[in-house]
Amino acid sequence: MRIVIITPAEEGGFVAECPSLPGCMSEGETREATIENIKEAMRGYIAALEQDGLPVPGEVESEVLELAV
Repeated sequence: MRIVIITPAEEGGFVAECPSLPGCMSEGETREATIENIKEAMRGYIAALEQDGLPVPGEVESEVLELAV
């Protein structure tokens, strides 16, 4: 399990990123498509690291907060 952040894209649709996998991002026209796309991106990211013999970053213990400033 990893935390994924989904935000609306300025040009429409959504952008997703996985902070525990630096640089792992994806996008989609709908929230549902974005979720499927980021799952695929995460699987590919991890597979590429494993194929190259590099360590896969562990899950980061995180707390998700929504704050008004």
